[in-house]
Amino acid sequence: MKLSAAIIALSLAATEAFQVGQVGRASTRLNIVKDEETATANLEKAFSDRPEEDPEFDKLVKANFPGAISNKEMATRVVGLLEEKGFTPANTLLATSVCADELARVLEDEFVDIYGTNFNLGGLSGFPFAGNTGWGAMSAHVPDDGYCLTIHGPHVGITKDGVIGKVERSGIALVDNCCGSAIAASNYLKGITDGTADINPRIQQFSDFQQGAVSELILPFGQRLARAENRMRELPYALYDSQEVMVTDIVNTGKGSIKKGLAVLGGIQINTSPDTLDYFHPLRFDYFDADGNLVENMLPYLR
Repeated sequence: MKLSAAIIALSLAATEAFQVGQVGRASTRLNIVKDEETATANLEKAFSDRPEEDPEFDKLVKANFPGAISNKEMATRVVGLLEEKGFTPANTLLATSVCADELARVLEDEFVDIYGTNFNLGGLSGFPFAGNTGWGAMSAHVPDDGYCLTIHGPHVGITKDGVIGKVERSGIALVDNCCGSAIAASNYLKGITDGTADINPRIQQFSDFQQGAVSELILPFGQRLARAENRMRELPYALYDSQEVMVTDIVNTGKGSIKKGLAVLGGIQINTSPDTLDYFHPLRFDYFDADGNLVENMLPYLR
């Protein structure tokens, strides 16, 4: 039976879309990120539709979170530093550990637009709940002779008038909590330190396992939060310190699976209203070589 020219052309197009690239694995993104595209070029596209910087709001954010920079500024610096080390969209796998909240995914989406794909390691509040098993699976997906960029951290909202722990959301009149999971854990912890909490023997029930874990992982920071001048401002930093212990353990356990290089970027996401830029307070930016050795602390270049 003869096949029509249209069917043959369609078959060839489908074959090319799923062909094995230079890195030796099939693309699941239909060759959306082409080998010849650079991270710098993708960066310009990723932020082409973002709001312009608001100087007054920029001052407000930085007054509350000294050291914070806009996502656009941070991505520009990160891309430039990593391009010098050989990171490209064709040879880099992005791995993120950010909260399930859609606002926390904005930063993730921006870096996906730059590098083309993502392996999700995170869960509520940004904790890396995928753990060592998830890291092992992720590292096996890094392109041969390629790199991994890991981004992790909790998030916090700030409204246009400077209220921390709240944020305006698109299409919703209510100024909502951000991060809801973190605030729920903070309230649970406050009840313990105040002596008003009920004992909950089912905190680790599987129907809400991640939130139970967040509530437990924040327990060591009770006094720190109780003494804070602004509890909501201090909360993401306490969460970050807890998460950093987990991330360090996971990276140290799995660093033998690094292929050519690994960059780990950690910090606090600062989510804002839909018509203003989001921000990030970088607290860690480390580069590991193929042997898992920490060879450079790149954090000073983000400050």
